[in-house]
Amino acid sequence: MTDCDYCMYYEYDEELDEYVCTVYLDEDELAEFMTDKRRGCRYYRPGDEYTIVRKQN
Repeated sequence: MTDCDYCMYYEYDEELDEYVCTVYLDEDELAEFMTDKRRGCRYYRPGDEYTIVRKQN
């Protein structure tokens, strides 16, 4: 299982005041993602605090 806290697509949304997954999925990909029975997220991209901050700046 992957941990969203260390994913490059997991970002803070100030309007919602919470963290959200920002991976862009079309309708078919979203349906597949929501019904996927696998253990891990196939869109997970590892990143540490430094790479995530670099991406946000």
